[in-house]
Amino acid sequence: QVQLVQSGGGLVQAGGSLRLSCAASGRSFNSYAVGWFRQAPGKVREFVAAISQNGDNTYYVDSVKGRFTISRDNALNTVYLQMNSLKSEESAVYYCAARPSFNGRHRPRDYDYWGQGTQVTVSS
Repeated sequence: QVQLVQSGGGLVQAGGSLRLSCAASGRSFNSYAVGWFRQAPGKVREFVAAISQNGDNTYYVDSVKGRFTISRDNALNTVYLQMNSLKSEESAVYYCAARPSFNGRHRPRDYDYWGQGTQVTVSS
């Protein structure tokens, strides 16, 4: 079992940057792929980015390509989401999630373990 604890987030102006962290406890973190999702009020939870177990493969939703970067440090059991050029419409609660496989499906129900969520607010 994996427990995920998130940090980072907060308030930033449009065009600014934030970095989110997702720290895992438990064994064999490098056996899990990790994804980031976000959910704005009244909207469904949407996929943002994912990274494979060894970090060699990443996948992004089109709207964040070139601005967001997902990375991981397995020695620290931590995954990061660097978010640059943030837009006001990207204000949401951001969640990290983990699962033992990495494939082309990135729906919330494909992930087994979830962090507690962290608020990101982008002011215009």
